[in-house]
Amino acid sequence: MNTDTPKDTAPDADSEAAPPEAGQKRMRIQLWLILALLFAGIAAAAATGWFVLRSELAKPGPADKAKVFSVLPGANARLVGRRLKAEGLIRHAPLFEIKARLAGPALTLKAGEYRIPAHASITAIFDQLVSGKTLQHPLTLAEGLSSKDIVRALRASPLLAGEISQIPPEGSLLPETYMVTRGTSRQAVLARMQAAMDRLLAREWPRRQPDLPLKSAREALILASIVEKETGIAAERPMVAAVFLNRLRKGMRLESDPTILYGLTGGAPLGRGLRRSEIDRKTAWNTYQIDGLPPTPICNPGRDAILAVLHPAQTDALYFVANGRGGHVFASNYHQHLRNVERWRKLERQRRRKRR
Repeated sequence: MNTDTPKDTAPDADSEAAPPEAGQKRMRIQLWLILALLFAGIAAAAATGWFVLRSELAKPGPADKAKVFSVLPGANARLVGRRLKAEGLIRHAPLFEIKARLAGPALTLKAGEYRIPAHASITAIFDQLVSGKTLQHPLTLAEGLSSKDIVRALRASPLLAGEISQIPPEGSLLPETYMVTRGTSRQAVLARMQAAMDRLLAREWPRRQPDLPLKSAREALILASIVEKETGIAAERPMVAAVFLNRLRKGMRLESDPTILYGLTGGAPLGRGLRRSEIDRKTAWNTYQIDGLPPTPICNPGRDAILAVLHPAQTDALYFVANGRGGHVFASNYHQHLRNVERWRKLERQRRRKRR
């Protein structure tokens, strides 16, 4: 009987089993593959979501016509988004807030009025509201108004805000059409008008025609205010300016009716013709009674009247009178002027008879 223990015929574990390091490596690879697939799915979903979001933000809005939209001071993106939705400019208010968050805190909504075009997208509306390019309104102040009248007009304008501290000096404001945003300070408009007049005089006075009988830009401004009140016809202003300049050269009084009125009422209309007693009344502005120019302008003249004084017509005319058709007729001597006056009086008498 063989008592030897049979040899173990099982495989050698050390020679047949895979090394532990190889198994761990396979597991790590599988894990990385799973994570890569997961991240790829997330990235794809994010890319799809971002594409969808950008498409929604760029999608044309529902408004079928342009609208004026106001951003109130201090309003945030959430409130503005709700108002845009309520006014039919966007479809989804939260998307506007999302757009604002994506843009970051550096881009803020600027208060003011904006003209939103028809079918504007959320992105286009947001870009417009952070640009500060607010709606501009024309504000026209007519030539020849007194400073009191201009202040009165500014106070009556619903576009403007704030109080006016004091009435500016006569003649210091340049009448023009100014573009303003709603809520602009009334005092700021006056400051713009004063600055515009200062710039105009500083630029044009050095360019004036040589040998004018004027000592300063202020004297030119005073005479321009008289020219402004004497005629509303632009083509006549250089002739009217020339008449007054010729009279100044000869030492003749200007004898301008608007200066009488300014001395009586500050320029407010009387509602009737001047009386002989008013023509004879001496005031600081009545150029029938004083030599030379009055002490101040009698209104705020426009650019054309100022340029007419600085570049007058070439004429020897010393007189002018109404021609009965809205303009004037000019004369170089007193006898011719008297004939022109008689023609005008004859026209006036004929008109009075027709009105009876």
